[in-house]
Amino acid sequence: MEHKDLQECIRSLAMMTETDSFLISCYLNLEKGAAGCRDFLRVRELLLEKNVPDGLRNNFSKTMGKIHSFLSEKSFRGEKGLAIFSREGSVPFFLALEFHVPLPNQIVMDLTPHIYPLIELMDTYHRYVVVISTEKSARILEVHTGSITESLWMERSELRKRVGREWTKEHYQNHRQDRGGKFIKEKIRILERVMSAGGHTHLILAGSPQKTSRLKKALPRRLTDNLVDTVVIDERAETGSVVEATLATFIEQEQKESFAAVEMLQREINTNGLAVVGSEATLEALKRGQADMLILAKEFYEGELKEELVKLAVRYGIKIETVSGSHILNQYGGVGCLLRYLLPEHYT
Repeated sequence: MEHKDLQECIRSLAMMTETDSFLISCYLNLEKGAAGCRDFLRVRELLLEKNVPDGLRNNFSKTMGKIHSFLSEKSFRGEKGLAIFSREGSVPFFLALEFHVPLPNQIVMDLTPHIYPLIELMDTYHRYVVVISTEKSARILEVHTGSITESLWMERSELRKRVGREWTKEHYQNHRQDRGGKFIKEKIRILERVMSAGGHTHLILAGSPQKTSRLKKALPRRLTDNLVDTVVIDERAETGSVVEATLATFIEQEQKESFAAVEMLQREINTNGLAVVGSEATLEALKRGQADMLILAKEFYEGELKEELVKLAVRYGIKIETVSGSHILNQYGGVGCLLRYLLPEHYT
């Protein structure tokens, strides 16, 4: 699923209104296969059923039945996480989202979708561009939530095949040296175009040390500012292995950016600047459309309030930053937001 498609799904789920039936939000970890998920699902189903009013038992049974049927009929290949939203009644609804990164097992029964796990997924595994440079090929790929969503550019060198056929080795070496500088300039020109057109802000270089080092040195400042890291990979590495290697690097970078957001929040609070902290102040800022960024601790324990906060942020198009293990943010109650403007009372 592409970045924009997942964004649209999350927005649609956040905008859904209550109906006469419960909606089941089901998040499953597929790393150990669908069989283990079905066992977890049955246990949770028995617990949830006890809280379903008699008049809604039939709808609840049909809702869970659709989820069971999907798990039984679907063949998963490489997917590690699954999110299912199901509802019967006067306004039936069913949506299944598959991911190449794991999701924690969780099933919630409510009148509207439970979307926080998708928000955390989007923030942790945000999209990035990876440039793979080896002797055999050069590729520019977009990676989102652990999988390649788009092949932005590909070039394969066929020059080696000409050695010994129509060129001497000396001719080949001279041609490669002449072509090398032009090729890097061409690659950078294409990279600038795809980064700009797609609104990408994170870049990772992968390949042999020689190739990545040469490319890195040639990058202009506007691309260097977006560079997360360089990753060494084997010439024979398959694309899936490259994604795994770059994904680990990207998650580390995302963690740094999350802590940087908390530091900015603390700085604004200390200088009576554009920020508020705590559940009540953050909720009010979101309701007024005053917030610019919602910063939320992954350890924030108030489930219903967490859902309300992230849904408001999604509806208003406000960036959400999820943070793990921040002592500073936890001292603020686990939540705060940067503001677009101050109200008159904030100046006193």
